[in-house]
Amino acid sequence: MAVMVETPPPQAISRPQEPVGGFEELCQVLEQVDARLPDGYRTEIVGGNVVVSPWPECAYDYIIESAIEQLSPHAPDGHRVRGYPRLFKFPSQDQSYGPDFYALEWTALKTKGIYAPGDALSLVGEVTSRSTASTDREDKVEVYGKAGVPVYVLVDVLAESITAYSDPSPDSGYRAHHQVKLGDKVHIPAPFDCELDTSDWAA
Repeated sequence: MAVMVETPPPQAISRPQEPVGGFEELCQVLEQVDARLPDGYRTEIVGGNVVVSPWPECAYDYIIESAIEQLSPHAPDGHRVRGYPRLFKFPSQDQSYGPDFYALEWTALKTKGIYAPGDALSLVGEVTSRSTASTDREDKVEVYGKAGVPVYVLVDVLAESITAYSDPSPDSGYRAHHQVKLGDKVHIPAPFDCELDTSDWAA
């Protein structure tokens, strides 16, 4: 297990000589690291590592807020769309992610600690940055899909595309996806079943 800071250049906060025991112990390490971080950073568990990344630039906030505004009227009953920092646990895959925006069953937040249950999510959204692009494009597609999150919206500003993944599978991640050029409208599948207009998202 390594604890890394994903800032240019990456720095290790600590690197234990012996492997840390299970996922729950890794979650405890994350909490300790998170408590020492200055504002402007977030922590996730990615591939058995506690990874610290800087929050993205302001232009990304515009995309996130636009997505929240457009998706909120279509959220399933009892679900809300949010974008403030929140960690979700996926214990069956030993991962914990903090998506850029998400929709969840609101009562799931009636829990102690910093982690919300991943099975409460109806949608997750990630906006790529240079430090997180490979994780957003690969690892999270598999983890979110295998965890049963109905929809994963990947806003890839680096590749100038937006992809809506759907039909999650416990074996293969997502069985379906639809990709359009950033700036076009993309259909967000059930349980939202709406169009997401990205016409003013491109730089």
